Amino acid sequence: MFWKIVGIVALVWIAFMLVGALVKGLFWILAVSAIVFGLYMLFKAVSGTSGSDRSTDKTRF
Repeated sequence: MFWKIVGIVALVWIAFMLVGALVKGLFWILAVSAIVFGLYMLFKAVSGTSGSDRSTDKTRF
């Protein structure tokens, strides 16, 4: 019975370590992608052009 408890505690500990490392890595990827997306949207807002206007307006060609 003692070794069962030790094994379960060890498995839970390893699972928390893996989940913690995964969350830590994905957090920084999410943070960088949110900054890049925000800068892209800011650039689009400042430039004043939208993708839908260019794709539907066929009179310019």
